[in-house]
Amino acid sequence: MSNTKAAPNKRSDFKKFLQFFWRSWAIQASWNYERQMNMGFLYGIAPTLDELYPDESDPVQVEQKKEAYERHMAFYNCTPQTSAFVLGLASSMEEQYAADRDNFNPETINAVKTSLMGPLSGVGDSFFQGTVRVIAFGLGISLAQQGSILGPILAILISLIPAWLVTWFGGKLGYTMGSKYLTKLQSGNLMDQLMYVCGVVGLMVIGAMVASMVGITTPIAFKSTGLVLQDIVDGILPQALSLGVTMTMYALIRKRVSTGWLLLICIVGGIIINALGVLA
Repeated sequence: MSNTKAAPNKRSDFKKFLQFFWRSWAIQASWNYERQMNMGFLYGIAPTLDELYPDESDPVQVEQKKEAYERHMAFYNCTPQTSAFVLGLASSMEEQYAADRDNFNPETINAVKTSLMGPLSGVGDSFFQGTVRVIAFGLGISLAQQGSILGPILAILISLIPAWLVTWFGGKLGYTMGSKYLTKLQSGNLMDQLMYVCGVVGLMVIGAMVASMVGITTPIAFKSTGLVLQDIVDGILPQALSLGVTMTMYALIRKRVSTGWLLLICIVGGIIINALGVLA
C-alpha cells in the first residue's frame, strides 16, 4: 500500500497540460554533454512530483520525492515539441506509481522514456526542422525579397502554429492515454511484457546512437599487401571500434569514474592515439 498522502490541492488537468506545454519549450535550456536534456525533463515533471509528495515534514515523502527526482536525472534527448507527450505519459505513470507503489515497477517509467526518444526524435526533427521550418522560411524569404512585411510574419506563424498544436495536444494525449491504459497494463503480466519491449527498443536506440554519433576508425593500412585494417574490422562488425570505446566508457562509469576524468581521458587519450596514427 502506498505511503504517499494525497496532495491537499490537486491541480486541474488543464493546469497539468499547461505544465507539459510550457516546460517542454524550456527542455534544452540546461542541455549538457553527459545526459543532454535530463535536467530540462526534470524541470518539466517537477510540479507533478511536488504535487505527489507535498509534505516536506514527512521523511517518507521526502525520500520518495528524492527517489523520483533522481529517476528523472537519467539520460534524455528528444525533440522539444514531442517531449510534451513523454512528459504527459511519465507524469501519468508517476501518479500511478505513487498511488500503488507495491504493484507498479518504477523502472518502467524510464524504460518507456528511453523507448520513445528515438521514434519521437526521428519524426519530430524530420517534421519540424526538416520540413516545416524549410517551407516557412523559404516562403518568408521569398516574400521578404519582394519587400513584403508578411515575409517574417508568415515564417514565424507557419513555424510556431504546428509546433504549438503538437506540443499542446501531445502533452494532453500522453497524460490522458497513460491514465486510461496503465491500469489495464497492470492486470496480468502486461506490464512485464511492456517493460521487456521497452527494454529491447531502448537498447536498439542506444545502439543506433553509438553507430551514428560515435565515429571512430583506424587509418592503419599495409601498403605492401594493400590491406586496410578498417575494412577488415567493418567486415567483422561495422562500427566495432566505436562500440568498443563506448563500452570502455560505460565500464568506467560503472566504476563511478567522474565525468571530469572521463572527459580528460577522451581528450588526452584521443590526441595521443591520433598522433600515433592508431585511431582517427
